[in-house]
Amino acid sequence: MDASYRRAGAGSGSAPRSVDDIYKDYRARRSAILRALTHDVEEFYALCDPDKENLCLYGYANEAWEVALPAEEVPTELPEPALGINFARDGMNRRDWLALVAVHSDSWLVSVAFYYAARLNRNDRKRLFGMMNDLPTVFEVVSGGVKQSKERDRSGTDNSGRNKLSAKQTSEPRLENNAREPDEGYDEDDGNHSETLCGTCGGIYSADEFWIGCDVCEKWYHGKCVKITPAKAESIKQYKCPSCCNSKRPRPL
Repeated sequence: MDASYRRAGAGSGSAPRSVDDIYKDYRARRSAILRALTHDVEEFYALCDPDKENLCLYGYANEAWEVALPAEEVPTELPEPALGINFARDGMNRRDWLALVAVHSDSWLVSVAFYYAARLNRNDRKRLFGMMNDLPTVFEVVSGGVKQSKERDRSGTDNSGRNKLSAKQTSEPRLENNAREPDEGYDEDDGNHSETLCGTCGGIYSADEFWIGCDVCEKWYHGKCVKITPAKAESIKQYKCPSCCNSKRPRPL
């Protein structure tokens, strides 16, 4: 793949201009990077030969990935990925090396997206970042951080009871649903929130919204329905929904 094809985004056509088009480009490139670091990891590892010159990991708008030399022209048409990822391959633990590549890839993906977003207004840039931030980072997926959080939610083995599902882990149902994307290789049983209904409005669980669980009645609620934000939830040790707060239950003997 020559440099001009790479600069053009590997067949993506004209540069994306709208929020939705930039987000689509971001997701495609992210999907390519994830495939290289997970599904195609053996091939990716072999291509990153430390004896070769400085190499970069590219993800393209057609969801293809490539390990290649950086563009020669200065300045480049798009921000360039981290240079020389192959040199550290044999000098550190394989898992740690992949995690390091993932971190740099996250930084590059954001750089490319906001390079395209430079002409957007403030509100559109904020909306774009919110859409991007709703997805787990490449680092979270590669390092297993998202999957481990999901397993904590399902196991219930810690001493805090259902508090793990409300105050301290309130933002993780959102990650859980997004983590079911095919390119991230999660198990099919990840949809345990798919039939959850809000105790206030009756709405079905959606990964695009913040939810919180009551430690008393064990019902789930939209944060907006019970006026709880993710930041506020972090300071709550035990959450009681409005219904449980208003009910006068007899104390146990």
